[in-house]
Amino acid sequence: MLWITVLAGCIGSGGSAEQPELVWSQRGIDPGRFEKPRAIAIDNQDRIYVVDMTARIQVFDTDGQYLRAWQTPDHSSGRPTGLSVGIDGQILVADTHYHRLLVYSPQGDLLRTLGGTPGEAPGEFGLVTDAVQDSRGNYYIGEYGEYDRIQKFTGDGRFLLQWGGHGDQPGQFHRPQNLEVDERDRIWVADACNHRIQVFDNHGKLLFLWGKPGGAVGELYYPYDLELLHDGTVAVAEYGNHRIQRFTRDGQPLGCWGSHGRLPGQLDSPWGLVEDHSGRIHVLDTKNHRVQRVRIDRRPP
Repeated sequence: MLWITVLAGCIGSGGSAEQPELVWSQRGIDPGRFEKPRAIAIDNQDRIYVVDMTARIQVFDTDGQYLRAWQTPDHSSGRPTGLSVGIDGQILVADTHYHRLLVYSPQGDLLRTLGGTPGEAPGEFGLVTDAVQDSRGNYYIGEYGEYDRIQKFTGDGRFLLQWGGHGDQPGQFHRPQNLEVDERDRIWVADACNHRIQVFDNHGKLLFLWGKPGGAVGELYYPYDLELLHDGTVAVAEYGNHRIQRFTRDGQPLGCWGSHGRLPGQLDSPWGLVEDHSGRIHVLDTKNHRVQRVRIDRRPP
């Protein structure tokens, strides 16, 4: 089986990339095809969930075989941009332009809605980007626009606190596009338009941050997603640099994969990535309307 080595450097836009293990799907609105897929998630049974510009949440196995799909209740004003799996396997959909979180069963049954009212008061939302749960079931919901903040709620939807605000100072955000929770219930944020990663405790206290804008190894350009990998490192999907970078948790670069283009091993504006239980990375290759599956070399750099 082909293994993709995490390179010591990055391949430039004119170079060629290591070949992926698998490339699947193409542009279209038929079942199993994509129209600019915008978010990806994976559950504990390695089922992959993808939402695209048709507002469909489609479900696949790790070989790209279509399983089922459903659609959000309304999408005339915009489509979801965030997708994650809760601690009990429920599917959390950031229904961005409807200012709310939709919670589904893995089969696509709508179980609950949180929010739905635009505004800056507790429990109101701007443009919702993503939602995650900590080990106690609390929700953390990110939003961008004029608010650029994260709100925290209990599992039954009661507001607890909020933090952030629009800006580039530590603890502020400029489009917190993706959230992740680690084993210590720390909240990791892909602060996309500030080109950095910020990490907070579950009360919103900033613990550390790393990243600066650019295209060199270790620099970031519109990080739209991050994945805390099973080996303790972090993979980041860079929408602007058309690549995946791998880091230590304190931000030391370990290498990258991908270059700008349409060939296998090349990417166009990747929005997301997930890791399955076999350690394979599934990359949401957005403007190529597909997913690429790669392996990374776990050997020390």
